[in-house]
Amino acid sequence: MHIKLPLQPNDLKTRDSAFNWFSRLFRVDENIIKPEQEFFTAPFEKARLSDFYIQDKDIFFNPATRSRIVHFILSRVEYAVRDNVKKFGINKLLDSGIYKAAFPLHDSRFNRRLEDPNCPSERYLLYKEWAHPRSFYKLQPLDLVRKYYGEKIGIYFAWLGFYTQMLIVAAVVGLACFLYGYITKDNCTWSQEVCDPNIGGNIIMCPQCDQECTYWNLTITCESSKKLCIFDSFGTLVFAVFMGIWVTLFLEFWKRRQAELEYEWDTVEFLEQEEYIRPEYEARCTHVVTNEITQQEEHVPYTACGKCVRITFGISAVLFWILLIVASVIGIIVYRLSVFLVFSAKLPRHINGTEAIQKYLTPQAATSVTASIISFIIIMILNIIYEKVAIMITDFELPRTQTDYENSLTMKMFSFQFVNYYSSCFYIAFFKGKFVGFPGDPVYWLGKYRNEECDPGGCLLELTTQLTIIMGGKAIWNNIQEVLLPWVKNLIGRCCSAARSEKTIPRWEQDYHLQPVGKLGLFYEYLEMVIQFGFVTLFVASFPLAPLLALVNNLLEIRVDAWKITTQFRRMVPQKAQDIGAWQPIMQGIAILAVVTNAMIIAFTSDMIPRLVYYWSFSVPPYGDHSSYTMKGYINNTLSVFDILDFKNESKPVPLPGLGNQTTCRYRDFRYPPGHQHQYEHNIYYWHVIAAKLSFIIVMEHVIYCVKFIVSYVIPDVSQKTKSKIKREKYLTQTLLHENHLKVMKKNMGKIADRIWKGADGTFRPKFD
Repeated sequence: MHIKLPLQPNDLKTRDSAFNWFSRLFRVDENIIKPEQEFFTAPFEKARLSDFYIQDKDIFFNPATRSRIVHFILSRVEYAVRDNVKKFGINKLLDSGIYKAAFPLHDSRFNRRLEDPNCPSERYLLYKEWAHPRSFYKLQPLDLVRKYYGEKIGIYFAWLGFYTQMLIVAAVVGLACFLYGYITKDNCTWSQEVCDPNIGGNIIMCPQCDQECTYWNLTITCESSKKLCIFDSFGTLVFAVFMGIWVTLFLEFWKRRQAELEYEWDTVEFLEQEEYIRPEYEARCTHVVTNEITQQEEHVPYTACGKCVRITFGISAVLFWILLIVASVIGIIVYRLSVFLVFSAKLPRHINGTEAIQKYLTPQAATSVTASIISFIIIMILNIIYEKVAIMITDFELPRTQTDYENSLTMKMFSFQFVNYYSSCFYIAFFKGKFVGFPGDPVYWLGKYRNEECDPGGCLLELTTQLTIIMGGKAIWNNIQEVLLPWVKNLIGRCCSAARSEKTIPRWEQDYHLQPVGKLGLFYEYLEMVIQFGFVTLFVASFPLAPLLALVNNLLEIRVDAWKITTQFRRMVPQKAQDIGAWQPIMQGIAILAVVTNAMIIAFTSDMIPRLVYYWSFSVPPYGDHSSYTMKGYINNTLSVFDILDFKNESKPVPLPGLGNQTTCRYRDFRYPPGHQHQYEHNIYYWHVIAAKLSFIIVMEHVIYCVKFIVSYVIPDVSQKTKSKIKREKYLTQTLLHENHLKVMKKNMGKIADRIWKGADGTFRPKFD
């Protein structure tokens, strides 16, 4: 099993960090949980027992290592041979129902220390100093977590804690950008023009659907334009650039932290050959093939053709479910288009829009909120179904090792979750309101439903609403699942066991009534956090408060996960893990994609680029009438004019009495007015804006990617301190385990040579009388 154990204490000099005094305020009291002593280690060999640093044989192997050894043996021990087929492993016995459960025992109750002073009661210490809510501000005792639960659990909490610490910086900057937008919203000229009764009050907008919809006054969108000023400000651009750099810093510094943990937890040389084959794979090995490297026969569960069939089936099933999600998104879009007609007909039709309900509950807002809620419900339902399907597909593929199994399942689940969670956001950000035509020639979905339009301020506020509902609803739903369900199940189990027996319940039976840990372990916790990471990075340009919400959620998530595994679940079988597995390249892919999505959100979803083009080019001659650069006149300049006589019969709205002698209406686009030789064609402003948007995307992407490359190059993946420790350990391993044995061998050989020489000398020496 290549278990690495101590050779000698770490003798390298270490410098205390300049921030050591500050971090000490948040550490666990060293008198309660003693810090683990650092050692140089080497793979254990019983024949060289004397070379290892052994203070106490009873604690030489820590609890997690002991449990791992026992599980390794139980997973491979043969218990029967039937029809020349070997049956082996505790998992097979569990599947057959011969045993009900197999798990390591907790060392104590979580809320009470054992009276025996020789028992460390590590579960009690973890609950008190780690999982308890009052410890939310403390740093995690990761060494004790690793010692009790193993490296795989430890590295998850190390990653989650590191991610949460990095979110503090992003949350502070995001909050500052939000406050900047909130403070400056009253100085937002274009919003003032929307709310001004002499400007926005005189602008009659064209209907946004056929027949049922009517003309409406621009001042109806006054409240939403004020909210939009908070998010669609210059601070948002700064924050989007900052987050592009932040995500690179996070990934690079995590690599350094991961390298430190790999060394400290002895997983640096955790190679693939050390990971044993899954029992499910071994049990199906009936085909004999020749290994190309060793030229020896070995057993595999399927032929090359059978492997291709399994892979093809798996890919087809995943694509089918992804297409099913796309179909559900199309269904939501159809819902939006159809229900918009209903809200437009039912909500008040008065042009002035002075009613309180119409100031806040516009047809656009009502459609957006209800569609977001329905989208969230559909996402949750599809998640539950697809989890079971993904596990069935991966089981059918029959991966060789547990790491292969988890990586295969990870890619399937993330591909599905990516489309499931983000598709509606991508639709709002990059498709809604982009292909609508104009009132005289609208674009239709499926030849029936007229395409959705954005508010005059753009779709950014709707994207913010969508993100808030999905992100907030997901966090609430997950915490309910993680806290309430295990607690209720365990409560029912304890009540049933108490009713059957009044005597003292032994430790193994108490643990048996806790919730079993699934085969996937922390897979769903990783998935939940990586999906959140996507929300924080991919669409952060529309919602600068996303890192703050993620920070609050993660502070709770760490303690909820710790409380859950410490109090509500059986103790997990410890497993080795060198890193966070397939999640690392997934996050790197999200980081690259995030630069593109945020640049496109600022360019195509927000109105920042059209405003800048107007300010620098169209507010002054030759295109504008103002003598200096200004935002005044922006609304009137960016809303095109349409002659109401040019409506087609199938889309002509019912005229209202309040319309008066109005012969034109306005709509959101950059087109020539009626009567122009190129009427209703895109004007020069449109082409200036398109050129500016494309230029902005290219410049922003290249700047951020260059900075990301420089940061990645400057920050090494392994710190100099860790490199020195690794070199020192290799030197000691070579010296203590190899050269010392050579010296002993030479010494013994020398003694034997001396004896031989003395014997030969006595035999051939001449005798004198």
